[in-house]
Amino acid sequence: MSGGPSRGARSGGEATPLVPAVPDVSAEQISLGRRLRQPRTLVSILVPVLVLVLLAVSLPGFKLDKLPGLILGANPWLLLAALAVYYAGFPLRGLRWRLILRAASTEVSTRDSTEIIYISWLVNCVVPAKLGDIYRGWLLRLNFLVSLSRTLGTIFIERIFDLFAIVLLGLAAGLWSFRAGMPREVQIIFGLGFVVIALLAVGLFTLRNFGRRLLTVFPVPARVVSLYERFEEGVFGIGTRQVPVLGILTGLIWATEAARLYLVVLALGFPDVRLGMSGAAFVALAASLLTAIPLTPAGLGFVEGAVVGLLTAVYGVPSNEALAITVVDRAISVLSVIALGSVVYVLSPKTKGRTLDPASSATNGLPSPAADGEPSA
Repeated sequence: MSGGPSRGARSGGEATPLVPAVPDVSAEQISLGRRLRQPRTLVSILVPVLVLVLLAVSLPGFKLDKLPGLILGANPWLLLAALAVYYAGFPLRGLRWRLILRAASTEVSTRDSTEIIYISWLVNCVVPAKLGDIYRGWLLRLNFLVSLSRTLGTIFIERIFDLFAIVLLGLAAGLWSFRAGMPREVQIIFGLGFVVIALLAVGLFTLRNFGRRLLTVFPVPARVVSLYERFEEGVFGIGTRQVPVLGILTGLIWATEAARLYLVVLALGFPDVRLGMSGAAFVALAASLLTAIPLTPAGLGFVEGAVVGLLTAVYGVPSNEALAITVVDRAISVLSVIALGSVVYVLSPKTKGRTLDPASSATNGLPSPAADGEPSA
C-alpha cells in the first residue's frame, strides 16, 4: 500500500470505486482480443514457432521424441520454487514503478501498480511491438486520471534501469563464470553490452540536455511540445536520492530471473550440466536483452534460439538437454503469464476502462484530462 495519500483513496488506502470518465475510449479499443485477431499478431506468433520446430526437427543433435521424458523427469518441488521466485519479481516491479510514479506526482498503491504491470506482461507475451508497455500507460490513465505522456515517461525510465541492470549484472556474471577463459561468443556479447550501455548514456544525456531545444528548432505544434514536456517529467522526475533504491530493486528483480533459470536446471537434474548460479545469471540476462526486439511477442524465437545456443556453444550442454531447459524455463516465464494473466485480464476491473469520476477528481485535487492537455482518446 502507498505510504502517502493515494489518488482517489479511501480512508483504508484502497482506490475509490471507479466509474467511466473517458467515454470516447471504448472497451473494444483497448481489447486484447481485438489485437489477437490482427494478421500481424498471428504472423508474429506462428512464424517463429514454425521456424523453431523446423530447426529442432532438421538440425542434428535434437531428438524431439526424448524431450517429453527429459521434462517429465524434473523435480516438481524445484519447479514450483522456480515459479515462486519468478512471481516474486512482480511485486518488486510494482513497488519500483510506484516509486517512479510518485516522483512524477502520481500516487498509486503497490497492489494496483503490480496488477497493471502483470496485465501488461500478458499483452507483451501475446502481441508484438512491446504494445504491453503502451497498454500499461493506458490502463493507468483509464483508472487514475493521470497524464498518459508522463506515465509513458515513467515506463521509459524504468526500461532504462532494466537495460542498465541486464548489461551490468550480465557482464559481472559473465566475468565470474568465465574467469578461467572467455569464449569468442561471450566476447561478442560483452561487446554488445558495452555498446548498449554507451548508447543509453548518450541517449539520456541528449534527452536531458537537448530534447526540448531540438523541438524548438523544428516547426513542432505547441501541443506536441507540451506532451513532450510531460514525458520528460516522467523520465527525469526521480531524484538523486531515489536512484540507489531503484537500483537495488532493479537488481533484485533481475536476480529473480537468474534464480528461476538456475532452479529449472536443478529441477531437471541433468548430470552433465554444470551451469552454476553465475552461468544461469549470464544466460538469463543475455537472453533478456533479446526480449527488447519488438518483432515477436516476448522475443519468441529469438530468446529460445539464444538460450539453446549459449547453453550448447558456451557451456557444452547437449542439444536435447539445452532444449529441455529452454522449454521449461519459457513455460514458466511466458506460458504461465499467458495462462494466469488471462484470468487476471478477465476478472480485473482495470481492463474494463473504468476510471475516477471527473467530479471526484476535482474533489481530490486531480487534474481532469482536458486540464492536463492530453487527448481523451
